[in-house]
Order: sequence, then structure tokens, then C-alpha cells
Amino acid sequence: MAASTGLNDDGGNAMLANPMRLLILLAALLPASVSAAAAQTLDKVASSQTFRIGYRHFAPPYSYSTADGQPAGYIVDLCREVATGVGKALKLPRLNIEYVKVTAEDRFQAVRDGRVDILCEPSSMTMSRRAMVDFSLPTFIDGAGVVTRGAPVKGLEDLAGRKVGVLKGTTTEETLRTTLGQMHVSADVVAVNDHPEGLKMLAEGKLDAYFGDRGILYYLITNSPYAGKLALSDQYFTFETYALALPRGDQAFRLLVDTTLADLYRTERIRDIYARTFGKFPPDQFLNALFVINGVPR
Repeated sequence: MAASTGLNDDGGNAMLANPMRLLILLAALLPASVSAAAAQTLDKVASSQTFRIGYRHFAPPYSYSTADGQPAGYIVDLCREVATGVGKALKLPRLNIEYVKVTAEDRFQAVRDGRVDILCEPSSMTMSRRAMVDFSLPTFIDGAGVVTRGAPVKGLEDLAGRKVGVLKGTTTEETLRTTLGQMHVSADVVAVNDHPEGLKMLAEGKLDAYFGDRGILYYLITNSPYAGKLALSDQYFTFETYALALPRGDQAFRLLVDTTLADLYRTERIRDIYARTFGKFPPDQFLNALFVINGVPR
């Protein structure tokens, strides 16, 4: 006799109408090889009544600390929506949110090791990273640009013989080094600890250019004393797709996260959240396409 799954003959509509039952079923079907830290996110949250959000201290406008030390940013706001969804699914009206600072170097290990339940910052999806964590539906599309003093560069070949800064431990650093090598462009790549340090070094003449995600660089330049000194290239040198990093193999939790994001993308609420960070500057064509494509119906 086949084991009952709880699905009825009408294609599982009764199960789909009760998302929590579906989450419980998926959790039960997870392979035994999945680690307990990865497979039991919802159980851990239910037990502790605490949801742990990993965020970066300085990756504005996506994830950062405000002047009074409060976590903020577009992707952090998306994770607060996820936390609300978790609280509703687990029937925890007073779910506590714990914000855990991570760095560019240890952020994925924090997810893998169970220090955070979800990573809320500009994490680029790559196949190599998927060996360590899972990813949600995409949250943002950005790309790398180059900041210089004076006239902006038009191509990476313009960096030949120049000292170029980049944030260490990121896909941006890896891409810059690989691309320059493939193009046979000889440049001195300098890995820095954070973007403000890199832009300061550039403004002071210690670097000739700085390579990084355009959204972050635009925000930092606009809100820095270097706004009149530094120029951001118009060209995208890479495209990066951001997503929330999740414990690997936890299908039940990933379904809840993706459901929350898809629900947002289908409504005007996502634009309200976007405006909270970016103001009246509208989403570009790439981000609008992301909302449409990933507004997956229930």
C-alpha cells in the first residue's frame, strides 16, 4: 500500500490552501543526509521564538548600520517581510528578530554553521557558493562599475598600468582579476577591507580607480565628501544577481522565503519597500523585469 502524502485527488489544492501543512510535509521529506543545522530552521525558530538575520555593517544601500547602530537597507527590509511571514506561518505573533553582523569574508560560513537563519545583504548567486548555501528568488540585479578621479573610464583596458582597488573576498574581486588576465591588461589590483576605505584611498590619490557594485558605489559617492571629485563609469562591466542566502537543503524554509518574495513582487508593496531606500528614483528595466519574472503565482 502506498504511503499517504495528505494530497487529495483534486491535485493537492487542499494542501496548497494550507501553506503550513505543506511546509511541514516538505520538512518531513528532506533527506537524512541534510545537516540538522540546515534542515531545521523553522523548528529552531519555533523553539527559540527568535529569527536571526545576518547583515553587513557597511554595504549600503542594501545592508548597513545607521548612525544609531540600527540595521537598515533595501535587502534588510525584504528580510523583515520574511520574518513577518515566518511569524505568521509558525503562529508566533511576538517573534523576536536578532540582527547578527557578518563580514564579506565570513557571511556564507555564518549561514552554513547556523549562526544566522538568513543572509540579508548583496549576495551574488554563484554555482560555487551553492555548494555551501542555497539561494532564494533573486532580490536585485546590479553590476560592476569603475570609479575614477576626473573623467570616467570607458573600458577595462583603460586600467592598464594603474592601481585599482576592489573589495576583498567578493565575486567582484574574482571577476576583476580574471577579466584583466583574460584581456592581458596589466594592472595592480589592491584588495581593501571596505568600500569607504577604497574610495578614500582613491580620493587621496593612493589608487587610480576603484572597481565595485554600481548601486553601492553610486550611493556612497552621492553621500560622501568626494562627490565632486569622483566619477562613476556609465558602463556595466559585469551583471550580478543578488539573492538571500539560506541554509542548504532546507526546502521548507526556502519555500516560505520564496513565497514571501513572490507575493511582494506581484503587488505594489515591493515598490513601497524600494522607495524607502531609493526614494523617487524608479527601478530600472532590469529590476522591473525581475519583479515580473519572479512574481510567481501561488
